Amino acid sequence: MHYLQSKKLYIFDMDGTIYLGSRVFPFAVDFISALRREGKKILFFTNNASHSPEHYMNKLTRLGLNPSREELLTSGDVTIRYLNCHRAGKKVFLVGTPELCEQFIAGNVQLSEEADIVVTSFDTTLTYEKLRIACQLIHNGAEYLCTHPDFNCPVENGFIPDSGSIAALVTASTGVTPQYFGKPHKEAVNAICDITEVNTKDMVIFGDRLYTDIAFGKRHGITSVLVLTGETKQPDVESDSADYVFPSLLEVHELWDK
Repeated sequence: MHYLQSKKLYIFDMDGTIYLGSRVFPFAVDFISALRREGKKILFFTNNASHSPEHYMNKLTRLGLNPSREELLTSGDVTIRYLNCHRAGKKVFLVGTPELCEQFIAGNVQLSEEADIVVTSFDTTLTYEKLRIACQLIHNGAEYLCTHPDFNCPVENGFIPDSGSIAALVTASTGVTPQYFGKPHKEAVNAICDITEVNTKDMVIFGDRLYTDIAFGKRHGITSVLVLTGETKQPDVESDSADYVFPSLLEVHELWDK
């Protein structure tokens, strides 16, 4: 625990780590509250871009976590930052929820069906027409980006198809693999370093997915803690899966106080 306690920034995945659907893990609230009392920096980072940052702010506040806007990051935020920095002025066709579309527009990204770039995401309002337009644009030469690679989103009664599953469909049709944002990709760590001004060696990430949360840590020198309250279960765990593995944040907190 002394090694974890020496960190400056504590990054928490949300779905499957601190809550499932509308059900918060009380021990997660207790642990994060304890970190705040010790003056630690907190960042809630979700790949789930189907909702706006405002939605997550309200949800986390309702669940007792009370974040500031600076403590929240989504893969949608990371994608918008990239577009503004590297593709400024380019038109985008977005396969995403109305909330994500509003977030892109508020972030000065111009949305159009006659676009230079296609961005797909976790779209719970997905239609065949959206897929048709996206694939046609990519076939005609549009650049293909995707907010995050997660195949499934954990919910209270199981899993539902996520952004990576939609991207796999588009790739099957077009033969084009997108550039991904969010965890575990470098654009996400660049955004976190810029926002928090903390070096990666002073960060720790808590998450439930091996190929996003834990891979994010392993790729970028961030200490990783796997919890088994979401997608990853005990049979999936190997000796080098993560720096630390716990059943939940409850056990982390219990050892923290000893």
